[in-house]
Amino acid sequence: MNIEGFEYRDVRVADDVTLHTAIAGSGPAFVLLHGFPQTHLMWRHVAPALAGDYTVICPDLRGYGASSKPIDGYDKRTMAQDIVTLAAALGHERFALAGHDRGAHVAFRAGLDHPDRVTHLAILDVLPTPEMWDVLRGVDAAVAFHLYLMAQPAGLPEQLIAGAPDAFFGYFLDAWGTAPFAPDVRGAYLEASRNAIPSIVADYRATATIDLEHDRADRAAGRTFQMPVAVVQQDWGFPAAELWHPWAPDLTHQTVTCGHFMAEAAPELITEVLRTLRRK
Repeated sequence: MNIEGFEYRDVRVADDVTLHTAIAGSGPAFVLLHGFPQTHLMWRHVAPALAGDYTVICPDLRGYGASSKPIDGYDKRTMAQDIVTLAAALGHERFALAGHDRGAHVAFRAGLDHPDRVTHLAILDVLPTPEMWDVLRGVDAAVAFHLYLMAQPAGLPEQLIAGAPDAFFGYFLDAWGTAPFAPDVRGAYLEASRNAIPSIVADYRATATIDLEHDRADRAAGRTFQMPVAVVQQDWGFPAAELWHPWAPDLTHQTVTCGHFMAEAAPELITEVLRTLRRK
């Protein structure tokens, strides 16, 4: 499935990686990164609304959708470099960046590593990685069982998920939303995820290993985001904004009730969040 009215290009960002990318609009660039278990299609409502004022760039992340799926390179530093290279290849040295779920982790790293490139940063429904692992303890961690499964060494997680991929990925599509996905959209997400099991697991495994090391080092060094940051997330049952403030001095934090897949459940709200952020 495609986003209606968008041009599609496969853009090379590394020797062995091209990103399947939807592009439309003109003006300053706004890059939108998808989450799990999804593709760039999750922006199908928000992206056209933004394209009247911005050049909107929606890639499938490395390892997802129709983008390349190399064996390695799923640390968020490498994936963030993919996005910087993608924007530059399309003529944009500086850009606003929004990420949901897995894409939010990539956006987080891009904002820290490339403050000269990322002008505005929006994070949808994640916590910073060190804080995420710190708060997911005891029975509260049951909701995030997939994080622990895919953190295991290569082999077992991939085998288990491959045994019933639609049941595994479909669980999250059904459990995390506030309304069912249309059959064609749900089918597109399941097919894309079914065909990307090793790379999806590698992405998650990195979050429990090298990504955590990078983020802990930045936290110890006192590094913060130099650009305006907007965080939108569900009520996680604790004051999440307090966990974001040490990372983002210029922070706008909002709690919503529309579920995890907020760009699809409440596209008008998310579009306005992004427009408001970009005006800062």
